[in-house]
Amino acid sequence: MAVVVLRGAIHGEPADLVTQEAIAMLVIFAGVGAITGWITDYLVRENVESRFRKRVEWYRDGILEANRLNDESSDN
Repeated sequence: MAVVVLRGAIHGEPADLVTQEAIAMLVIFAGVGAITGWITDYLVRENVESRFRKRVEWYRDGILEANRLNDESSDN
């Protein structure tokens, strides 16, 4: 908004025109920011969930392996 106001002051544009342009730029950048934020949130959530599921699977496999080894040693 400051850039639009500064440009309007330099070129001597009327305040109402500068205000309208500044508000339009705020709306456009808010929309771009919202879309970018949504995409980033989705990608981060997917990454965290994927890593969490792999870690839980690794842990479960470790427990199953430990139980298997324990059962084999108690059979002997």
